Amino acid sequence: MSFVWMCVLTLGILQASVFFTTIYLHRSLAHRGVVLNPLVRFLMHLELALFTGIVPREWVAVHRKHHHFSDREGDPHSPYVYGLWKVLFGNLLYYRKEANNPETIRKYTPDYEPILIDRIPLVRYGVLGGLAIFMALFGWAWGLAAWTFHSLAYILLNSSINSICHMIGYRNFDNLATNLQSVALLTGGEGLHNNHHQHPASAKLSATRWEFDPAWALIRLLEMTRLASVNRATLARAC
Repeated sequence: MSFVWMCVLTLGILQASVFFTTIYLHRSLAHRGVVLNPLVRFLMHLELALFTGIVPREWVAVHRKHHHFSDREGDPHSPYVYGLWKVLFGNLLYYRKEANNPETIRKYTPDYEPILIDRIPLVRYGVLGGLAIFMALFGWAWGLAAWTFHSLAYILLNSSINSICHMIGYRNFDNLATNLQSVALLTGGEGLHNNHHQHPASAKLSATRWEFDPAWALIRLLEMTRLASVNRATLARAC
């Protein structure tokens, strides 16, 4: 396989991880702004298990706690509490600390409905399967390099939302989160974070005509093909 195709596939898997995080973990599970077809949910869950190692219930619990204590003491990863650089480069550590707290999981996800894949213990180590897939595609050396790039890029993109998009950028609404369209383009719309904190249950993160939420286009496609149902009563209104 050529180097160009290796880059294309690696970036494609990274973008899939990014889009499935915002659509499945964030907008669907955490905030109930969109309901996904069971097959779509299963496939997104599987991809995230293989290429990110995320346990959805843990992710949802940590994120909901973030909203409960947004940018004040108790927020699992606020740059106002811990500092911009610490959250940007240490977000994974803050996340794991909270995800390993059984009380956080119990309190913030009483409504979580497990699916079959949740009941497979090996899914927690699915990221090793993702590494094996990279190695099978590109060989062990290039596969390891591609897997490492994917993992670090994914972590940094998520960290940028929790850090940069709470301190740098513009605000449409009166909350401490900020919008950065450049970050939104790289994170499936998550960079429109000020809008999200104003309308957390909205499946659409853009709030003005000139803002672009890439994942919303995919959600609309899923909706038109009856693979998703959007809660339109909670959609963000233009400011």
